Amino acid sequence: MQINYSFIIPVFNRPQEVKELLESFVDLDFETSFEIVIVEDGSTETSEKVVEQFSEKLSISYYFKQNSGPGDSRNYGMKRAKGNYFIILDSDCLLPSHYLTTVATFLQTNFYHCFGGADAAHESFTPLQKAINYTMTSFFTTGGIRGNIKSVTNFEPRSFNMGISREAFLKTGGYSKIHPGEDPDLSQRISKAGFNTTFLPNAYVYHKRRISWKKFYLQVKKFGLVRPILSKWHPSSAKLTFWFPTLFVLFVVFSILTSIVITPWFLLPLVSYLILIFTDSSIKNKSLYIGLLTLRAVFVQFFGYGIAFFKSSVLINFLKKDPQKQFPFLFFE
Repeated sequence: MQINYSFIIPVFNRPQEVKELLESFVDLDFETSFEIVIVEDGSTETSEKVVEQFSEKLSISYYFKQNSGPGDSRNYGMKRAKGNYFIILDSDCLLPSHYLTTVATFLQTNFYHCFGGADAAHESFTPLQKAINYTMTSFFTTGGIRGNIKSVTNFEPRSFNMGISREAFLKTGGYSKIHPGEDPDLSQRISKAGFNTTFLPNAYVYHKRRISWKKFYLQVKKFGLVRPILSKWHPSSAKLTFWFPTLFVLFVVFSILTSIVITPWFLLPLVSYLILIFTDSSIKNKSLYIGLLTLRAVFVQFFGYGIAFFKSSVLINFLKKDPQKQFPFLFFE
């Protein structure tokens, strides 16, 4: 089977990120032609002039549409793409030079209708970006659910780095209106449609995450609200591990209260865990400062996600509230 690749990239007010991403496309070592589809999702600060700068170096199609969310924008791009295999990227990603060669080599011998890759931190990232990247990808914080070698099959690809065949897209209809959560929802529907998903080793991207502490908290809070909704839609996807951030919140509260009322030794397990995180992050990022930022990121992630997950679980699973009526801000019209 001849695979023709189309990269689908939704954009919202990020011309500088698009410029950096397209620069990384120029440096790819892939020798066969590929297509890039940029979908401007109702931006007020468009990337059109940036795209024009690369029109002679890359095969790019540019579309502007009214704002309807990243999921719908990806569907829009896939409907207009010429390739038979789509690779979905976020606009704030950078590609290592070997990325497409790695993907193509894998799919030529191990074809899957859907794959996902990991995200990594580039050396040029800020300390905050590196700390958040560690917190969202480390085995010690998320269990490696965003991509590791042990997740080769039944993997839920994330749309910052996700491949899907045209056949699978046509059969499933693509992304739904929920956001965030549109990517694990699609992954589940792809599996239900009879296609296998996989984690593709070494096909990582550098995910910049132009983010602040406030934005990070809002992001993980939405992740926590969305997960019980997805578990209700796809019961087989529910996992006990989704409760870990909520349990961590209770664990922290319990540790502090018992250390005050009974003995400070009750803080030992919590302190030991934080030392582990600090040490591992400091070593991997070669920075004690990033290690310290990671500690704050861990609390922001676990408390933001854990409390929101508990709230959503009570409302959706126990009180049987309608998700779209309860959390309308998680759905695009």
